[in-house]
Amino acid sequence: MHVRTQAAATLLPVNGTLAAVLVVLLVIAAAVAAVYRLSPDGSRRRARDVAVAGVRATVQLAVVSLLIGWVVRHGAALLAFLLLMLTVAARTAGRRLTSNRTWIWAALPIAAPVTPLVASLIACGLLPLRGIAVIPVAGILIGGALTATVLAGRRALDELTTRKGEVEACLALGLLPHEARLEIARPAASDALLPGLDQTRTVGLVTLPGAFVGMLLGGASPVTAGAVQLFVLVALLAVQTISVATTVELVARGAAQPFMTS
Repeated sequence: MHVRTQAAATLLPVNGTLAAVLVVLLVIAAAVAAVYRLSPDGSRRRARDVAVAGVRATVQLAVVSLLIGWVVRHGAALLAFLLLMLTVAARTAGRRLTSNRTWIWAALPIAAPVTPLVASLIACGLLPLRGIAVIPVAGILIGGALTATVLAGRRALDELTTRKGEVEACLALGLLPHEARLEIARPAASDALLPGLDQTRTVGLVTLPGAFVGMLLGGASPVTAGAVQLFVLVALLAVQTISVATTVELVARGAAQPFMTS
């Protein structure tokens, strides 16, 4: 325990200097977003989003850090926490795709791949049924599904909007509405897989991801850390692929309208 604590402290000591650096980095990010007007409408709104995201992350991580020790020791609390993670992810993704109550549709591309995968890992014994193991793995997979859903949904909807004439041309040629939307939306939505693919292709050469570093700091051997990181990357590829496919289907079928911004 002393070795792990010392290693973590060496990597990033939690003190006033860290707090000051975090504030400076957040100010820089917000300032750049404001100066270059990095918003879809050319306004400075994204600067506010950056600042709010940083503050929210601070508060949320502080609360989770205080609660996590209790949550991992209670089965009912663990289940509730996992449901909360899924709900927040679904709402976050849905709000990026629609401004009405149909944001709930975003829960499907997130829950559909993550829930059976986590359940299967527990059932086959690869993932211990302990909060300290389930929460990090589920969090990584839910986060990956969230990112893929947002990217795929926004790209698909943007493409359908800008290429509306092509959709109508496909309908004129006899394609069903689902088929016409799918032909236009699918190629664009597939770009949502690129971040995961690039991360997997360059792991160990460009970046050392968090799971790998965390395992090393926890005292695991490099081989074990590498195996865990490989599992995380491959699992993310599976989850994100299913999320993108599900999102495209929802956009292309009758469920497309709920994703449309009203």
